[in-house]
Amino acid sequence: MLEVSQFEDVTRIKMSLEAEGRPVYWVAAYLVDGLLIDTGPSHTVDELVGFLEGVKLDLVVNTHFHEDHIGADEAIIERFGVPVLAHADSVPFINMDAALNPYQEIVWGYPEPVEVSTLGGFVETGKYRFDVVETGGHSVGHVALVEMSKGWCFSGDIFITEKPKVIRADEDIEGLMESMRKLIDLPTERLVLFTAMGAVIPEGRHALLSCLDYLEGLLDKVRVLAIEGLSPEEIRERLLGEGSSLAAMTDGHFSSDNLIGSMLDMLGR
Repeated sequence: MLEVSQFEDVTRIKMSLEAEGRPVYWVAAYLVDGLLIDTGPSHTVDELVGFLEGVKLDLVVNTHFHEDHIGADEAIIERFGVPVLAHADSVPFINMDAALNPYQEIVWGYPEPVEVSTLGGFVETGKYRFDVVETGGHSVGHVALVEMSKGWCFSGDIFITEKPKVIRADEDIEGLMESMRKLIDLPTERLVLFTAMGAVIPEGRHALLSCLDYLEGLLDKVRVLAIEGLSPEEIRERLLGEGSSLAAMTDGHFSSDNLIGSMLDMLGR
């Protein structure tokens, strides 16, 4: 399933596995002046390649190596012969067979391993220059692409929602918060977030500041409860209740326990 829309000079391409006529989970790629940012999951390769047949395509950049962002890399290289770039720390993972949990295989599918090239400090197209901003926390080798003059920030998976209740087992909340601060401090008049789930947020700084305020408040509460001697499970139940249904669906890979655990690690417990 493909859904295409426009924001200024940026084409948003939302992709998802289809079940009974409905999307299972949207993932977005963005096309601007011949630059494609991310390539979605393997389940939608044919649809994406079909769409790209009729457009200008010169270069692909992966924000990071996760399967829902690199699924069409191999097909695009084979069909169009354009280079695909990623951060040096992501390149080895894109070059090898992915190790996925069962839910990841179902929702996004296995990407084909492919050799890609190393991303530098910026990317230029005919009209625009995109600075590469290293944004840790979600994964190693994660980057955001920022067009400073336009205030466009292609933020990958650094921001999902203003009040996150879950994170992945391999995410680092301290790194995520540091990356949000880095994006907030960018020297741009405005900051439009183009997120990995397809949300385009014109007031990106406000969204990031709101998320940071929420996370810092949650961190303060975790600190107090940890000092009182509550266990991680008790802290999660006190602050986030039973948690999200995502924990059961992903066998704990996405969970509120991961969020509380990462905050406790951040506090040095």
